[in-house]
Amino acid sequence: MFHGSMVALVTPMFEDGAIDWQAFADLVEFHIDHGTDAIVAVGTTGESATLNFDEHSEVIRRVVEMAKGRLPVIAGTGANATAEAISLTRYAMEAGADAALLVTPYYNKPTQEGLYQHYKAVADAVPIPQILYNVPGRTACDLLPETVARLASISNIIGLKEATGDLERLVQLKELCGEQIDLYSGDDETGMDFMLQGGKGVISVTNNIVPAAMHDLCKAALTGDDSRAREINAGIECLHRDLFLESNPIPVKWALHEMGMISTGIRLPMTPLSESLRPRLRASLEQANIKLK
Repeated sequence: MFHGSMVALVTPMFEDGAIDWQAFADLVEFHIDHGTDAIVAVGTTGESATLNFDEHSEVIRRVVEMAKGRLPVIAGTGANATAEAISLTRYAMEAGADAALLVTPYYNKPTQEGLYQHYKAVADAVPIPQILYNVPGRTACDLLPETVARLASISNIIGLKEATGDLERLVQLKELCGEQIDLYSGDDETGMDFMLQGGKGVISVTNNIVPAAMHDLCKAALTGDDSRAREINAGIECLHRDLFLESNPIPVKWALHEMGMISTGIRLPMTPLSESLRPRLRASLEQANIKLK
């Protein structure tokens, strides 16, 4: 249902941590103008962990309103409590989101059976299309291919964002799931190869900075144009790397500030990019031909 370059959108904030709604609207227009294929709101990059429930819901509602149907909106609605994930997912559906993205429950480390029951409960409770999200480096919880295969038979579970960066995992998932669900990369560094080997797109941090290039990269990879995909990727692979110099979204928010698009706001316990790393990221932005303020 959703293919191509999907931006894991930041949540712009003022220095005091309040959400900057005008900057948010400007970012949505930026992505529409530059060919982004879908917006993922309130995911990891959107600082979902530090937004309260009301703020989380309001971001979903406002991004849907800002997009005005011009591109799909996928709402991050995962939680480590199943009841909370159901509430957020229901709100996203009622607000008009096109799909929900549900990260594996973090911190409490459920079993594979617990993961299956969690996702099944959300899917049974809310009929909106749902994309599973596996990022064990952040959640201490790995959604294994065998469990994904069990979940793939549920009609409104339509995809998986796989952020391990392990291309062997993609091979396993394809063997077990076939065409039952779409597979998306959640790792910019391996995203091109993920698509060339059968993935359907990338939910991308890099897209925040170079949406047009990411759109063209994904289009080339999805149509099997290996040489064109590699040519585009070579020009932005420095961003794939250096946008993770510190924990996401610290570097990408700093980069957007340097581009004059957002303020410096980020919520504790996240802090602005360390000064010692700024020259390296600035050099990568310049290498990717990004105009800085």
